[in-house]
Amino acid sequence: MAEARADNLTVRELALRQDRADILVGSATEVADDVQEWFETRAVDGFTVISSYLPGALDSFVDLVVPELDRRGLLRPVQDGEMLRDRLGLERPVHRVPARSALKDA
Repeated sequence: MAEARADNLTVRELALRQDRADILVGSATEVADDVQEWFETRAVDGFTVISSYLPGALDSFVDLVVPELDRRGLLRPVQDGEMLRDRLGLERPVHRVPARSALKDA
């Protein structure tokens, strides 16, 4: 906040500046080390993974970093069908587009 006031930044300018500062680069172990440090120091409670190139960067994260985080016990097991709406106790919306099987029967 002090940085934003000192440089008279808008919320957007501050977000863009922070976004660049939080880029992780390195081996799977190095990235997992940074994620673990942020998690254990309670600096974060979740992550958004944005790939610098597709599909390779996201594939690398999923194939290399996620298993490393899992080995360290940092990932919570996900139950089948568990979504944010389930955790918040929200009902699932009715799909506005019919399923393919319903279209075949018509």
